[in-house]
Formats: sequence, structure tokens, C-alpha cells
Amino acid sequence: MPENRDLLFLIVGALILSASAAYASQVMRESDIVGPRLGERILVDDGSCPAGQIKEISGTKLTPAGVVPTRKCISRIRSKR
Repeated sequence: MPENRDLLFLIVGALILSASAAYASQVMRESDIVGPRLGERILVDDGSCPAGQIKEISGTKLTPAGVVPTRKCISRIRSKR
């Protein structure tokens, strides 16, 4: 029985971590971002994208110098899948 409980706690912990990793934070300026993590997505509302879009910065590639961020404009209204 203790093994089942330990497995349950491990699964619940993994789900919590994956849910928090999928969450994207939002800032007003790109300069507010300090060292994005691999897989992290940050929304930047600085007005640099066309109307109805917001800039998304994501840590996509790990190099010896650190995480390389990628920038793109995405729709503010995301469709639910």
C-alpha cells in the first residue's frame, strides 16, 4: 500500500509541475524579463505587435551560454482546443 501512495504523490506532483510550466506570465516591457527558462512562455504587452496580437517570448533552445529566447506575435484570443 505505501508504494501506491508514493506513486500517487509522484503523479500528482508531475501534473502540478506540468500545469505551472504551461502557464504564461505577462509583463509590460521586454526588459522586465530576466533569464527565461527552457520551455517558459512570457507574454509582453509593449505595443510592438499589430492590433489584436501580443508578443510571446519563449525559451526554445539551450546553448552553453544559456537559453536562447524566440520572439513572435500571437493572437491575444487563443482558441480552446
